[in-house]
Amino acid sequence: MSSIGQRTYESTPSLRVSFLGLGVMGFPMAGHLAKAGQQVTVYNRSPAKAQAWTSEFGGQSAATPREAAQDADIVFCCVGNDADLRSVVLGADGAFAGMKPGAVFVDHTTASAEVARELAAEARKLGLHFIDAPVSGGQAGAVNGALTVMCGGEEAVFDKIRPYAIHFAKAVTRVGDAGAGQLAKMVNQICIAGIVQGLSEAIAFGQKSGLPMAMVLDVIGKGAAQSWQMDNRGKTMVEDKFDFGFAVDWMRKDLGLVLDEARRNGARLPLTALVDQFYADVQDMGGNRFDTSSLIKRLR
Repeated sequence: MSSIGQRTYESTPSLRVSFLGLGVMGFPMAGHLAKAGQQVTVYNRSPAKAQAWTSEFGGQSAATPREAAQDADIVFCCVGNDADLRSVVLGADGAFAGMKPGAVFVDHTTASAEVARELAAEARKLGLHFIDAPVSGGQAGAVNGALTVMCGGEEAVFDKIRPYAIHFAKAVTRVGDAGAGQLAKMVNQICIAGIVQGLSEAIAFGQKSGLPMAMVLDVIGKGAAQSWQMDNRGKTMVEDKFDFGFAVDWMRKDLGLVLDEARRNGARLPLTALVDQFYADVQDMGGNRFDTSSLIKRLR
């Protein structure tokens, strides 16, 4: 059984592409590229995951990012953080060392705007192109090819990669120059943090009041309180179920990036800082791998 959902792909010329990082997001994203007819070479830090991917989707795997990137027109990447990103991009075995002039590196990691600008500048020195392109939609969005991709970089380069990134997305949008994609993802995470905390308090309040909360969510979900989080996580929060993809550890990493950037640009984020500490409480409860809707557990 395939680890990706069924979808229809836009027709694109077949290119040589690479995908670095086959975690819960990268594995299905690379799978969609293969299903869309692209010639995909993959790299993963643990070779077993790369072998599992090629067994399912074909293509080939490489022992280093440099080898994976050789001859590729576009190199896609989705790893954990700034340090992971630098480790697969820079150095003798990094992707930049293997990429041909004019090739594009598209980074789907949720990382800092600072590292995006750093790598974009390094790419220019080498005759390469760099697009920062963090995604929203979680594991389900990756599996179903329905991610939202926020991109920073040169417009002409974005126009080149968009038809290929759309193979695993429902929207791929350029929001500005290098680093802008990462900043847009930070805006996204700020919104999610506030909405999930509000939803958690509302459900906890309703339960304390003895209300049938599944029914109440159906009712208020037809009005101004409606949100993606309510539609997709409300009832599972009522049922105390928190195994739906995006983990608390990852959210804390993302909110750390947000708060670091806010210290640089002077933005005031009192609610975001508070919710970050609430997620720390969930970690202290052993909820590191719970999904982000588990904020409600600290209210029970």
